[in-house]
Amino acid sequence: MAGASMNDIKARMKSVKSTMQITKAMELVATSKLRRAKERAERARPYRELLAKAIGDVMGAAALSDSPWAKTESKKTLIIAVAGDRGLAGGYNANVYRTVSALPDTSGEYAILPLGKKSYDHFSHRGVELFDLGVLAVADIGVGDCMSLGKRIAELLKSGSFGRVVLVYTEFRSMISQIPTSEIIFPLADGEPTALRDPIVAEEPEEFLDKVVPDYIGGALWCAVLEASASESGARRTAMNAANKNATEMIDTLMLKYNRARQSVITQEITEIVSGAEAL
Repeated sequence: MAGASMNDIKARMKSVKSTMQITKAMELVATSKLRRAKERAERARPYRELLAKAIGDVMGAAALSDSPWAKTESKKTLIIAVAGDRGLAGGYNANVYRTVSALPDTSGEYAILPLGKKSYDHFSHRGVELFDLGVLAVADIGVGDCMSLGKRIAELLKSGSFGRVVLVYTEFRSMISQIPTSEIIFPLADGEPTALRDPIVAEEPEEFLDKVVPDYIGGALWCAVLEASASESGARRTAMNAANKNATEMIDTLMLKYNRARQSVITQEITEIVSGAEAL
C-alpha cells in the first residue's frame, strides 16, 4: 500500500511540475507583452484628453445645449464592452461583465457592442441585442478600425438610433492594479460657459463637432483597447505568478508526504529484517 502511495505521489508531483512549466512560460509572455502594451496606452492618453478638452471648450463657449451632440430624443443606449481574447487572467473578464450588469442603462433599451473574443462569447449567449460586427479580437484591432467604428457610431448617434454611449473597459493603473471602468462618451458633456474660454476655431461650432466627434469616439475606443490590452496582460501575469507560487507550495507538500511514505517503507523493511533475524 505504501509503495502504491509513493507512486501516486510521484505521478502527482510530475503533473504539477509540468503544469508549472506552462504557467511560468505564460507569466514570462505576459510580462513581455505588458511592457509594450503599457507604453502604448500611456502614449495614447494625451490624444483623447486633448480632443475632450477641445470639445468641452467649444461647447462651453458656444453654449450648444440644443446641439444633437449634447442631447438626443432616443432613449436607447449602446454599451461597448471591452474584455479579453483569452482566459487564465484571474477575474479580468468577469469584472467587465459585472460592471456591464451593474449599469443602470441595462434596465432600459440597450445594445451591446462586444470587443474581444471572450466578450463576444459571453454576451452572444445572454440573449441581449448585439451591435454585431462579428468577433473582434482585441489583439487584432488597430487604430484605423477604431476610427472607422467611431465614424459609424457617430452617424448612428446623429441619426438618433442611439441616445447614449457607455464604454466599459479595464483601466490599467499598475502591474498589480487594473480597475473596471465605465465612461459615458455620449452625450458630450456641456462645458461651463466662461469668459476665459475663447477657442480659436476656423469653422462654425456645429461643423467643428461634426468633424471632431467621430475622431473623439474612435480615439476613446482606441485608448480603451490599449488600456484593456495592458490590463489583460497585467492580470494574466498576476494570475500566473499566483499559480506558480501555489504549484511550488503543492510540490513542497507532496515532497513531504513522499518522504514520510518512503520513511514508512524503510521502517517496515528494517522491522521485517530484525524480526527474521530474531526468528533464526
